[in-house]
Amino acid sequence: MDRVDYINTFIAVAPDNRAVRGMKPPASRGSSTGPTDAIPTVAALTYELINGHPYELTSGDVIFTVMALRRGISEADRAVARSEFYSEPRACLRSSDLGKRYGWGIHADADGRLALYGVESHEYGRLLDGRDPFGDCVSVTRALRSSR
Repeated sequence: MDRVDYINTFIAVAPDNRAVRGMKPPASRGSSTGPTDAIPTVAALTYELINGHPYELTSGDVIFTVMALRRGISEADRAVARSEFYSEPRACLRSSDLGKRYGWGIHADADGRLALYGVESHEYGRLLDGRDPFGDCVSVTRALRSSR
């Protein structure tokens, strides 16, 4: 298990987040050379991985895969690259723009697998109260603030 993984935890939106609903992050930022060179944002890749595979991937899987995709690391080289990547401390999903800007809470189940819940959803409110969608207790923490 990677040191960035959470178990039975809900990462609620940051205290300074003003989102009223979960919003899909922009797919990419344009570059100065034109839209064909656009680089996918970390938030967009993170959103696509978790939202496209609810309760399948752990935080460690998501954080590493986003880095590998952005750096163009091939599937064949990923096992070694992951070991090297996690040989140093890494930021966790509390620092993700999903919770800081885009209105998404991130739930990690008993196996550390993730799902997203929009701040407007009934499930988000239940998780914020310490209960997951299955009725089990969860720890609640917040995404990091965007400002001091």
